[in-house]
Amino acid sequence: MLRLCCQLAIRHKLTPQHYVFFYLDILSLLAARLLLLNSQRIRIAPMAPSSSSGCFLVFFGIFSLMFISANSAAGNIELTDSARIRRNLLDNGLGLTPQMGWNSWNHFHCDINETLIKETADAMVSSGLSAIGYTYINLDDCWGELNRDSQGNLVPRASSFPSGIKALADYVHSKELKLGIYSDAGTQTCSKTMPGSLGHEEQDAKTFASWGVDYLKYDNCENTGVSPKKRYPKMSKALLDSGRPIFFSLCEWGQEDPATWAPSIGNSWRTTGDIEDKWESMTSIADQNNNWASYAQPGAWNDPDMLEVGNGGMTTEEYRCHFSIWALAKAPLLVGCDVRSMDNVTFELLSNKEVIAVNQDKLGVQGKKVKKDEDLEVWAGPLTNHKVAMVLWNRGSSLANISAHWSDIGLEPSTIVDARDLWAHSTERSVQNQISAEVDSHACKMYTLKPHKRVQH
Repeated sequence: MLRLCCQLAIRHKLTPQHYVFFYLDILSLLAARLLLLNSQRIRIAPMAPSSSSGCFLVFFGIFSLMFISANSAAGNIELTDSARIRRNLLDNGLGLTPQMGWNSWNHFHCDINETLIKETADAMVSSGLSAIGYTYINLDDCWGELNRDSQGNLVPRASSFPSGIKALADYVHSKELKLGIYSDAGTQTCSKTMPGSLGHEEQDAKTFASWGVDYLKYDNCENTGVSPKKRYPKMSKALLDSGRPIFFSLCEWGQEDPATWAPSIGNSWRTTGDIEDKWESMTSIADQNNNWASYAQPGAWNDPDMLEVGNGGMTTEEYRCHFSIWALAKAPLLVGCDVRSMDNVTFELLSNKEVIAVNQDKLGVQGKKVKKDEDLEVWAGPLTNHKVAMVLWNRGSSLANISAHWSDIGLEPSTIVDARDLWAHSTERSVQNQISAEVDSHACKMYTLKPHKRVQH
């Protein structure tokens, strides 16, 4: 019987939840058999298997198989739909490298308006940040009125966005930038100042498309207790059917391990709760995000939340670590400070083209923590053309030497490399065996290692 059930399971290509029903069948039959054996062992006259009990077992088995077959067919439909969404996400060319841009929340929270957004777009261009890849200008929460209009449409807040979102999108597009917007997979957004999109997915997606929106951050508040696995695919499909390519950024805070299911429906997904402008928050979030490194891929990225660089809560060296680890981990690089008034130090951190190149490397493999000795860590990951990116990170309270041997970072022991220091902008040539450096407390060193070509004899 067990063999037969296993054969049927394989034939019907069952998902894990379907095995539950097989186990119920098996347990029922085994229980009946055990009852018969026990009755024989203690010399109690066994009940003859009546036609009714036999029919019950047969009926139970057939019913379960029918249920499984039906669910298997439904599962195939769901998989096909997810595959179609995934294919179209890639075909749209969105997120083939991690998204770069700016988001309003970390610095401004609900204090946003169309003047601020326009000035931010202007500053992204005039500073040169847009020219090195910072493309998205993203509104977060609080851009809309509390209630929908009589047709059920979302309405921009008249006091803050009197010209409307379409006019704002047109302005941002005129700067060769893209506009992002925010909604929530619940009845209200997290601020409770505007409606969520739960139950209005198709309508809102069409609205966003008609306004010229390029990006949607989709939050998880007021969600009525329904699993995000049920709520988020609806918006994914709605965006796909909206007629406009819209980057889909899921923000369910990592509660149901979105790395394991979100790649089929979105371009990025939050792996953590909200970041704070503190060393302890940033380092903790880096560790949480690291757990899901193997799931990142072109078109689908782990998101440990937006950058705090320039907001004032950390030292320059701590911000350098923040930016370096986010770049290595292929995290979205979404600036969270006021770019209209950022100082030169902030600009130099955010505009390091060599560090950004690691983040935007076409191979699309997330770097991860590969070595830890108390507070001294090595993070590394592969790049195109057989190069390796590496960060030596001192999370301790005093100056320390950190070493990374080739075996720690996936290089052959005999490999000879040119080591490029991405913050000092200097190169050490023909390095063998390991990289070692003195690293200050709460500081880091970041390198790319370029192996020498082997000479053929």
